[in-house]
Amino acid sequence: MENRNVIRFAFTVGGFTMLSRFLGMVRDILTAGVFGTSLAMSSFVVAFRIPNLFRALFGEGALSSAFVPVFMDSRRNDGEAEAWKLARRVVTLVGAVLLGIVAAGIAGMSLWLLRPEVGTEAAAVLPLARIMLPYVFFICLAALAMAVLNSYRMFSVSAFTPALLNITWILAVLFILPVVRGGPSRQIQALAWTVFAAGAVQLAYQVPSLLRVGWRPGLDTDWRDPRVKQVFLLMGPSALGLAVNQINVMINSLIALYWVGIWAPSALFYAERLIYFPQGILATSLGTVLLPVLSDFAAQNKHREMREAIHHGLRTLLFVMTPAAIGLFVLAGPIVQMLLERGAFTGDSTVWTARALSFYAPGLMVFCLAKVFVPAFYALQDTRTPVKIGLCAVTLNFTLNVLSALTLPEYWKHAGMAFSTVIAEGFNGLMLAFFLRRRLGPFGIRGILGGLIRALGAA
Repeated sequence: MENRNVIRFAFTVGGFTMLSRFLGMVRDILTAGVFGTSLAMSSFVVAFRIPNLFRALFGEGALSSAFVPVFMDSRRNDGEAEAWKLARRVVTLVGAVLLGIVAAGIAGMSLWLLRPEVGTEAAAVLPLARIMLPYVFFICLAALAMAVLNSYRMFSVSAFTPALLNITWILAVLFILPVVRGGPSRQIQALAWTVFAAGAVQLAYQVPSLLRVGWRPGLDTDWRDPRVKQVFLLMGPSALGLAVNQINVMINSLIALYWVGIWAPSALFYAERLIYFPQGILATSLGTVLLPVLSDFAAQNKHREMREAIHHGLRTLLFVMTPAAIGLFVLAGPIVQMLLERGAFTGDSTVWTARALSFYAPGLMVFCLAKVFVPAFYALQDTRTPVKIGLCAVTLNFTLNVLSALTLPEYWKHAGMAFSTVIAEGFNGLMLAFFLRRRLGPFGIRGILGGLIRALGAA
């Protein structure tokens, strides 16, 4: 595939992703009006981090990145029939593991809630986490289905799938929450059940497309297949490598809830959502497209083509993300006030969220780096390097978060934590670039920096 096609596919996916992000923005505006930065919302945010972390570990992150290169190699060398056998075996094994995780997690949280000394924060978070944990099963299988469809270049189906969560969420806020009695505590539980249902919808939506490309329902427990072993050997170390961002935001949320204030996780969440809007339009879309493309190049040992794809991807991302980062930094307050300040979202909520957004904004230029570099490592079937770098980044983020929580003024602690995540993600991206250059050779850093300078000038 030529590099211009990579960018074309990225913008195609970006269009559907833009729709999802727009719906996500509507979702957050409606949710903020109902819950603001209350304890109920902060508890929901922390609880929602748990299935999102597992999704990054077992779903659209590590498993997909490990599965796609092996699946595409099997299609090329063994034929479609054998490749689909591999897919069924992986799905059967992953489904069994996920059911075990969900059952154990629900049992563990139920036992924890029976303890007499459960704190206020845990008593608010754990019931919501218990409701949403089964979402892990559906969304991880949905992410695996998305990976299969991406390998067949059916990017539009997988790109629209995340929008279904937002659509379901919006419908719940508009039509279900108003009739729920019992105040915010009951309404937030109804929202948790909505997340659970949305996972099933996302998986079911992809079934017709899977049938069209050749998938047939069925279980296959022949896990002695060496290709299955190869997928999970690649997945094991890669889990942390792709989940660095989710681990960092999970750390942020927990420290914010226990050390800063009940409003802090919500403020960080709304700021992250505003950051993810421009990031998701292109960065996530480009990462989605790059994985199968780079895997194809790597399978044919076409390192020059890999370097060119990485170069074009980075230049495009930085050209778009740099002006967006500057705009969000300068206009954080007015943006938050215009979009969110209504209903339960008060003026104080605006101030807290705008501070976090200002300090998250520079991250737009570094969050996207891993979206390009990590798929390149996994296309080369090198999972160890991103893991080692990811461990260092998580450690750095935790250290800086603790320092922010202990040393900064009360209503600036969460802003310092946001910037700590930017620093950690920047370290992660730069180290990935350094080691990838050693593997593939130079991929035009001067041209990329030139594009960055022009983007700064345009901004």
